[in-house]
Amino acid sequence: MSDLISIIVVDDHPLFREGVVTTLVESGKFDVVAQAGNKDDAIILAEKHLPDLMLLDVSMPGGGIETAHEIADRVPIIKVIMLTVSEQEHDVQAALKAQARGYVLKGVASDDLVNILQDISRGDSYISPNLAVNLLMRSTEDAHKDTPDDFDLNDRERQILEKLSIGMSNREIADDIHLSEKTVKHYMTNIMHKLHVSNRVQAAIKAYEMGRQSGRK
Repeated sequence: MSDLISIIVVDDHPLFREGVVTTLVESGKFDVVAQAGNKDDAIILAEKHLPDLMLLDVSMPGGGIETAHEIADRVPIIKVIMLTVSEQEHDVQAALKAQARGYVLKGVASDDLVNILQDISRGDSYISPNLAVNLLMRSTEDAHKDTPDDFDLNDRERQILEKLSIGMSNREIADDIHLSEKTVKHYMTNIMHKLHVSNRVQAAIKAYEMGRQSGRK
């Protein structure tokens, strides 16, 4: 059991929650250590079990965003992922500010959810691609006005950054350009350092801005 990813699933709709739990257990990759339906129970269980991951619903009683904030304060070692129907930009931004590692829409396929959660457990972050595009487009209005040449990215780093900007995970990028996932992670560390950003979402925002500036030239 020690090689399984421990996770708590929190959603106030029992039928949906049980479906997610079944998907995770049957994948053979996860140990669902607890379930909850509201903020208070989620916090108690988080502190009791200290899981690797917690899956929260944005609109659950007590608020998923508020729960994520409190978990980040009390038990920051837990990686929080929002699983929700909300496509509202302000919810995505609030989740990221609450240090959520992922924002996944409930229409996601079972196999994709399993892969996304595995990637996040390894250190990746994830936003459903259509939401990521909208967020990137909005964020460019407030982004810094650096030019692509200011960052001194090499060709491989630019290639990886381009793929990041369309929502690909490290694993997907590695498969697509025939590198190991470890090598892609090394490139991502260099890219974030050169772009002066602290996470993949900020890097993707910068990539979108750079693409727009290149198109103007």
